[in-house]
Amino acid sequence: MATDIASFDSPSIAREGVVGKVLTPGQLIWRRFRKHRMAVLGMIGFSLLLLFIIVGSIFITEEQANAVDLQARLTAPDAQYIMGTDTTGRDNFARIIYGGQISLVVGFTSVIISVVLGTLIGGLAGFFGGWVDSILMRFTEAMLSIPQLFLLIVLGKFIGRDIDTITVFGRAISGSVMIVIFVIGLTSWMGLSRIVRANVLSLKEMDYVAVSKSLGSSQLRTFFKHLIPNTMGVIIVATTLGLAGSILSEAYVSFLGLGIQPPTASWGNMLTSAQGFVQQGSWWMWVYPSAFIVFTILCVNLIGDGLRDAFDPRSNRHL
Repeated sequence: MATDIASFDSPSIAREGVVGKVLTPGQLIWRRFRKHRMAVLGMIGFSLLLLFIIVGSIFITEEQANAVDLQARLTAPDAQYIMGTDTTGRDNFARIIYGGQISLVVGFTSVIISVVLGTLIGGLAGFFGGWVDSILMRFTEAMLSIPQLFLLIVLGKFIGRDIDTITVFGRAISGSVMIVIFVIGLTSWMGLSRIVRANVLSLKEMDYVAVSKSLGSSQLRTFFKHLIPNTMGVIIVATTLGLAGSILSEAYVSFLGLGIQPPTASWGNMLTSAQGFVQQGSWWMWVYPSAFIVFTILCVNLIGDGLRDAFDPRSNRHL
């Protein structure tokens, strides 16, 4: 019996060594992921970052983060100000917490917009083919010609500053946040749409899709019940890696002073206020926001790398 089990293609059965124990696809994916040590390390690091941002906002209010104390301006890290203060005496520790919330909200929200658009456009193009495919793919190619950074700079300069500050869940958020979210989300779905289209083109020729149609399944049900769920591996990996790109895009646009506008803090605009003090000894103004950006991007990329291997059915490296 052991010889027969080992002869199966499923690595999960062969390596379990237990007769009759078969791992589900979800269990197999989790098993691959948790044996990818760097990915697990990235997940732990990102979880600690979320915990820091969430728990920190419970003990420190936004008013404290925006409180100006000119007598304490440019104070080096000490017992009272763990990460020092900025040019107006605001506590960098508190602003790191609330700036992280904005940076992650921008990243997550823009990625959701990007994933929804990329999945629908790419999936519909691959599923229907013909003139639908031609129109959607030409539209995708046209969108690829729009430079994201240039659009962010232009809209941030001429529109973002004119939008009033809004209050969401008790938080004062500058209107420029919405500009950044929608521009990043609406200009970063094209790569995913091509990947989803290629997957759907191959999946729709599978036998189970033909059987589903023969049993009377509608096109809409076939698309959302069979094709999209079997493309989720690609979508999840693209979402993870897209999150890193969105956070980085927000950071460098805000660094240019054309993204998130005060009083709303973000890691990017914290670097903007620090750029004039890089060579003046006030190292804490740029070291801490930079470190959090680098740490976040690193953790997200490690998670994405692990998910890519975990969702690859040909990957037996971490079994």
